Amino acid sequence: MGISKTRQMLVDVARQLFAREGKDNVTMNDIANASKRGRRTLYTYFQNKNAIYKAVIEREISLLNEKIEAVIRKDIAPDQKLLEYIFVHLDATSEALSRNGSLKADFFKDIYEVEHARRREDFWEMEQLEQIFQEGIDQDIFRIKDAHLAAVLMLASVKGLEQYYSRPRYCRLFNRHKRDIVNALFSGLCK
Repeated sequence: MGISKTRQMLVDVARQLFAREGKDNVTMNDIANASKRGRRTLYTYFQNKNAIYKAVIEREISLLNEKIEAVIRKDIAPDQKLLEYIFVHLDATSEALSRNGSLKADFFKDIYEVEHARRREDFWEMEQLEQIFQEGIDQDIFRIKDAHLAAVLMLASVKGLEQYYSRPRYCRLFNRHKRDIVNALFSGLCK
């Protein structure tokens, strides 16, 4: 097994343990034993449990970004692309949280750590949104004037919805009312 494959296997094992037991209840020994690797191997790749936890978060973020990138590459109108972006982002986040069981509680408990890990990806995501908005401005689809400001506001709005969307009740509600939610985000609340 190559270096990156070993590291990825350790991250996968840690993710499963964190999801089942919660981050606080898992030790480096637990990860080493579950991975059938020695502690020395584990410490070759990760300085401590927080480092491997950060790697788990980064892996989940990269999966989210892959899905967003697929939407960005689509040859569709900017308003449709923005609509797909919103729900791909929310669906992928919800899937990651449900896939990771106890990590869901850790995700919201350690939001600073998660946000710190997401910072670089947030800038990337904001750039993608800015391109969508600029394309929509250029095609006279969006009536906004500042693509960057629109991107900042949209990312903040979508990230603000993550916690609610990850709850099954709200996820069902959002999915039933996607058009109303998108209209509120696109057009505002006033007539």
